[in-house]
Amino acid sequence: MTVAAVPRPYQNYVYAYPHKTSYRPLTPRPALADLWRNQARHALSLYLHIPFCEVRCGFCNLFTRVGAPDRLTGRYLDALDRQAHAVREALGERPASRFATAAFGGGTPTYLAAHELERLCDIAERVMGADLRAIPLSVEASPATATADRLAVLAARGTTRLSLGVQSFVDAEARAAVRPQHRTDVEAALGRIRDAGIPVLNIDLIYGIDGQTESSWRQSLDAALYWRPEEIYLYPLYVRPLTGLGRNIDPAVSEQDWDIQRLSRYREGRDRLLAEGYEQISMRMFRRIDAPPQGPDDYACQTDGMIGLGCGARSYTSTMHYSFDYAVSMREVRSIIDTYTTTTDFTHAVVGRAVDAEEARRRHLLQSLLQAQGLALAGYRLRFGSDPGRDFADQLGLLADRGWLEADADRLRLTPLGLAYSDAIGPEFFSPAVRSAMAAYELR
Repeated sequence: MTVAAVPRPYQNYVYAYPHKTSYRPLTPRPALADLWRNQARHALSLYLHIPFCEVRCGFCNLFTRVGAPDRLTGRYLDALDRQAHAVREALGERPASRFATAAFGGGTPTYLAAHELERLCDIAERVMGADLRAIPLSVEASPATATADRLAVLAARGTTRLSLGVQSFVDAEARAAVRPQHRTDVEAALGRIRDAGIPVLNIDLIYGIDGQTESSWRQSLDAALYWRPEEIYLYPLYVRPLTGLGRNIDPAVSEQDWDIQRLSRYREGRDRLLAEGYEQISMRMFRRIDAPPQGPDDYACQTDGMIGLGCGARSYTSTMHYSFDYAVSMREVRSIIDTYTTTTDFTHAVVGRAVDAEEARRRHLLQSLLQAQGLALAGYRLRFGSDPGRDFADQLGLLADRGWLEADADRLRLTPLGLAYSDAIGPEFFSPAVRSAMAAYELR
């Protein structure tokens, strides 16, 4: 058998499937009460999205805007409260809905002032019924917004994990990524987080930044490890359309060289963290061996039963993934947020994609196989009544031929080399329909 050429390692970060660019306006718009009527609700995930940042990083293609003039954060929270009441009513009281995990993401949730964070927690608890002090609660923050008063609110309301977007401890690299910050400010923020007593600190780092070397990458790893964070995420830099970064050298040369550089930095980072007492959970995620568990990891957050509130959030039932409109450009993002803040009827899903049995199998395989522990065969067979080796024979066979997959009687796992190529493996399992929809999506 002739094995196909090894693909480029950095193609698509599969943090959710189907990808949001495969979503389309729903016609007619289904009622939320109908979507959730027959769904399991005993272990839901709750996600609240805050689409504001103090600055937009050069690599960022997330749904967020810079600044919030004219009391926009207050109007946004008003809309979030209206949406939460509508969703809670749609869920109904029978069967009772219970939340197993919660997260505040963005954007930058800590862009909100301390009293606004109190209100955000109130919406999660008093409206949605999530007991934030009894379940894992993860919150994203930036160094500039990780202030003592905000952290005090989050700690008091039950935050168990605080994720700080550092990206680099080297000032020149931060500037190259269009992320204006200074190491002294980052270190001060980390000190405040540790003082707040939040149990789990995660530090995000990025490799592949222009000008980054083995030595400067080691500086960032050393600086992060000084704080002994319970988790560290190592992200490869992507340069996406409509973001602030651009590459000015010959793409045919730069992309190949850049792939080699990123793979080298990944391996250096992985090996260093493993040697320092961390275990690898996925290509990106590393957890200190003695760290307390925080509920579902990485891709598992897209398991059936997720309620997303906010105009950049997604919700998942077993048969439908839905959200609001999506954009990257500043003008379009501002327009979508303005529409959200004036919306009074949140009883229907607006944009989304139906998930049939085939897509459910693909999603389950992706959210499992891209984890270091791999895919449990018994769980797959119990859920779908079939075998992944038959359902995905061609794709799994190719991975095995490349030396990227190992199997035993119980599990399919990626090899260390396979984990390094996670962002190439994920897209190979996308269905033709999802590929077509993603290709037809018009970026704006």
